[in-house]
Amino acid sequence: MRLVPGGTFRVGSDKHYQEEAPVHRVTVDGMDRTPVTNRRFREFVEATGYATFAEIAPDPKDYPGALPHMLKAGSLVFDPPDHPVDLRNFANWWSFKFGANWRRPYGKGSSIRGLDDHPVVHISYRDAEAYATWTGKHVPTEAEWEYAARGGFDQAEFAGGDEFTPNGQHMANTWQGAFPCQNLASDGYARASPVDAFPQNNFGLSDMIGNVWEWTSDWYSTRHVGDAPKACCIPENPRGGLEADSYDPSQPQIRIPRKVVKGGSHLCAPNYCRRYRPAARHAQPVDTSMSHVGFRCISREGNGP
Repeated sequence: MRLVPGGTFRVGSDKHYQEEAPVHRVTVDGMDRTPVTNRRFREFVEATGYATFAEIAPDPKDYPGALPHMLKAGSLVFDPPDHPVDLRNFANWWSFKFGANWRRPYGKGSSIRGLDDHPVVHISYRDAEAYATWTGKHVPTEAEWEYAARGGFDQAEFAGGDEFTPNGQHMANTWQGAFPCQNLASDGYARASPVDAFPQNNFGLSDMIGNVWEWTSDWYSTRHVGDAPKACCIPENPRGGLEADSYDPSQPQIRIPRKVVKGGSHLCAPNYCRRYRPAARHAQPVDTSMSHVGFRCISREGNGP
């Protein structure tokens, strides 16, 4: 754990994706230094016997209309094509693989042998919350996460300042090349990297952008709530929107709520996704685990170690 001093800062960005706006001020208390690793998650599983969402076959009642042969345990795995594809259809590079989970990140036959210091992935929100509870910690709110990611640089573009690669140095594990078919891996990693592979931010935290997306406890909303009209009313420790507002309006038949994930991942590329920034945010259904989604925890004052 690293102590993150509390303070007031400006959440969001008005320069990129619309869901990041408007910029507004909040005050937060003053996180795990790194995302939760395979080693740490294994300790939790061995102590509790916990089974992750991806290891349990879906209940047909929760997925009306689903094809019976798809109701098996598994998770979404990045499966890169060998040629340019339509970037509007993520099915061109994501595959649901039976047997994929945190122990087998690329499906049957894969393992995490030698990856103890890599972030645990294929984690649903329920899994992240269960681990956090076991440790006496919490899944951070979006405001807590973003404040920690900025490292004291209010409204800086990236976790270490306004330059993405200062003096040509890679500060985070992201995608170089034309996503999803050309991976130059000039940062040294074609997939996820060990959690200490890149420089820490000003708060001493690693991987606050890039490597894997990280869960927050906030329900997703299409925009931030803006500043209150009076300076005295800066929100303190805001806790996000309503579950009822988090459903995907483009899929009204699917009633699965969505949480905010932050930080981007090793799959973020300028030609497709510029979400490797503290202000960036994305909607993630609570039941969906993927090969590039993990989490970290926060210990609030008076709660947990």
